[in-house]
Amino acid sequence: MTDQAPAFGQVVSVGHTLMSAKVTEPGQVPEIGGLIRIETNQARVYGSISSFNEGGTVSIILSGEALSGETRFRRGVSVHPLPGAPVHRGTLEDALLVYGDDRPGSLRIGTVFNAPDVAAHVATDNLLAKHFAILGTTGSGKSCTVALLLHRLLKANPLAHIVLLDLHNEYASAFKEHAEIIDTSNLQLPYWLLNFEESIEVFTTGDSSDRQQQMSILRDCLLAARKSFAKDNPDAQGFTVDTPSPYRMSELVRLIREAAGKLDKPDSAAPYLRLLARLDSLTSDRRFGFMFSGIVVRDNLADLMGRLLRIPVDDKPLSVIDLSGVPSEIVDVLVSVLARTVFDFGLWSADQRSVPILLVCEEAHRYVPANPEDGFAPTRRALGRIAKEGRKYGIALGLVTQRPSELSASILSQCGTLFILKMSNEQDQQFVSRALPEGAKDLLSALPTLRPQEAVLVGEGASVPMRLRFDDLPPEERPHSASASFSESWNKQSGDRAFIERTVERWRKQERGKG
Repeated sequence: MTDQAPAFGQVVSVGHTLMSAKVTEPGQVPEIGGLIRIETNQARVYGSISSFNEGGTVSIILSGEALSGETRFRRGVSVHPLPGAPVHRGTLEDALLVYGDDRPGSLRIGTVFNAPDVAAHVATDNLLAKHFAILGTTGSGKSCTVALLLHRLLKANPLAHIVLLDLHNEYASAFKEHAEIIDTSNLQLPYWLLNFEESIEVFTTGDSSDRQQQMSILRDCLLAARKSFAKDNPDAQGFTVDTPSPYRMSELVRLIREAAGKLDKPDSAAPYLRLLARLDSLTSDRRFGFMFSGIVVRDNLADLMGRLLRIPVDDKPLSVIDLSGVPSEIVDVLVSVLARTVFDFGLWSADQRSVPILLVCEEAHRYVPANPEDGFAPTRRALGRIAKEGRKYGIALGLVTQRPSELSASILSQCGTLFILKMSNEQDQQFVSRALPEGAKDLLSALPTLRPQEAVLVGEGASVPMRLRFDDLPPEERPHSASASFSESWNKQSGDRAFIERTVERWRKQERGKG
C-alpha cells in the first residue's frame, strides 16, 4: 500500500462510471478535475472531481483501479467502493501511477492540468492504429497541437512516413530540414493519375445535363487513350477508365475530335466542343501547371509515390503538401487524389503493414462534411475508406477541424483519440459530446474556459481522460499561423511602392509569397 492523504469525505452513492461523496473535510477537497483515491479490500480505485453540488457533496468520475499487490493502473473499475468508504485526495505517487503511460511508444506531449509535476502522454500505437482528431475553435491552438504532436512522433520515430495536407502554408517553416515541402512550384501530379470521377470534376463543365453528355464521351475516349499509351503492355486489355496508367492529353483530344467528326448531325457536337474547350483552357492555364505542364508523358507513378510517402525516408520522414497555391476549383479533387492514392498504396502493398503511413488532413469538415450532399463525393469516399478500413492496411488518419458539428459524425466516430481544445459553440460541444464515452462527458464543461495551450484528451491514446497543458514549442518549430498584429503593423511603415509592385507581379504570375 502506498502513502495516502487524509480522507476528505465518504462515498454516498456509486454507479458504473460515476459516484458521489459527502465532504467531511472541506480543506482537503481537490479542485475540479483533481485526482481522488478510494481503498477497497481488493483494489485502489481512482477518479476525478467533476462538480461540487448542493448539500456538501461532490460528483466523481471513476477512471480505473490498481488491484491489490499490483503497481499497474488499469482503465475501468471491476471492484466498486461501497457507500461509507473514505475518499482521499490523490498524492503525487497516485498521479504518476494513473497518468503515467508505460505502453510501447509512449510520447510526452505536456503536463496534467491539476498535477503540473506529472507528464501527460499518448501511446503511439493506440493513437495511430485507431485514428485521432484535433478539434477546437479558430485561434485555440490546433496548428500548434499538430506541430507538437508531429515533432514528438518524428523525434521518437525518425523513419516514419507522414503526409500532412497543409491548406494555408502554415507548416513548412515548422519542420524545415525534416520535411519534404511540396507545393505548386515543385508538385508534379499528372492528370493521368485522376480516376474517372475526378476527371469528370476537372474536365467537364456546364449543368448536370451537359455533364452527363460529356461523361459518356469522356468515358470511351479516356479508356482508349490509356490503352493506346500502353499498347505494348500485355496487361493493357484489362485496364479500366480508373486504372492509374499514363495517357497523352494530345491523344485524348484527338480521340474526342475524331468522335465528334463521326456525328451525323453537326448540332450534336456541342458537348464535344465544350470538352475540348475545357481541356484547352486547363492546359494553357499556368495555375494548373503542376498537373498539365509535362511535355513528355512517362510512367513515373513509383517516383511520385516514393516522394509523397517518403519511401525511402532520406532524412525527411514528413511530406508537407502545401495546397495554398492550388486553384480553389480543384483543391477538393487534389485532396481526393492524394487520399485515394495513399489508401490504394496500402491496399495493394504486398505486405500491407510493412510501411505504415499517417495522413493528417487540415480543414477536415470541408472534405468529410456532415451533410453527404455537400463537398466532393470522391474525397468523402477516399477519407471515409481510410477512416473505416485504413488500420487493416497500416494507414492512420488524423483529422483537424474548427467546426466539429460540420464534420461527418460517422467519420469522427472512427477516431479513437480526441484532442479537444477550447470550444465555445454549444452546437459543437453537443456534437463532440455524442462522440465521447459516458465517463468522459463531464470534462466537456471545461471546454469554454480552456486557455491557450490547454486541451481535454480522451480515448485510446490516453491512459485516462484528462485535461492537460501542452509543452511549449520552440519558436522555430511553431507553424506560421499567428493572426496579423494590427496594432503593431499600424504603428510603423509596413509597405511601400516596391511592396505593391512585387505583389502585383506575383499576382500576375500566380506565384505565392513564402511564409
